[in-house]
Amino acid sequence: MTQQGEPYALADPAERNRRVRMLDLPHIAALTEFVRQLRSSSPSGYRIPYFDPCDGGVKARALFLLEAPGARAVETGFVSRNNPDPTAKNMCDLLSTASLLRGRTVIWNVIPWYVGSGSKISPARASDIDEATRYLERLLRLLPALQVAVLVGLKARSVASRLQALTHAEVLWTYHPSGRVFNVWPNKRAEILAVFRQAERKTRNAA
Repeated sequence: MTQQGEPYALADPAERNRRVRMLDLPHIAALTEFVRQLRSSSPSGYRIPYFDPCDGGVKARALFLLEAPGARAVETGFVSRNNPDPTAKNMCDLLSTASLLRGRTVIWNVIPWYVGSGSKISPARASDIDEATRYLERLLRLLPALQVAVLVGLKARSVASRLQALTHAEVLWTYHPSGRVFNVWPNKRAEILAVFRQAERKTRNAA
């Protein structure tokens, strides 16, 4: 039986269906509505997954922003550490090792929509990032408890100054936890973990 918090949990259709049924729970409903509004106002080809209702939702103290959703997020319908792909597994493991309580976190992307074709994600263009960052202010208004925002990856880092202008939360940056990054630079895992632990201390001190 799939455990809801384990890596790759969303490979299980029953678990995906369970999370769909959670999308209008009080802690996540405003973020679900945010996604629905993005979907209704975006071009028809844009595929935008939901926030994971197993995370903290509007109660989150730490926001993790990656570049853009991958093919697995489109397939499962969620931006989640439990998606069936190696990057999600690495995020899941790192967040757990950093002792970041799940109810204090939320994971999203600078670009909310899938920028690839088929099973291959395409590099984000500057125009994609410019178009997407106008939604950050709306998102931040839905996260009143936010203490820290972590930009994950080089493309995500490109919005650091814009993000800092929109929030009083501390803005941190780290590397993307993909298998390719870890294969080429295995020391990056420790560097990412150090940043995640810094974020954990920030959320704990805010308690």
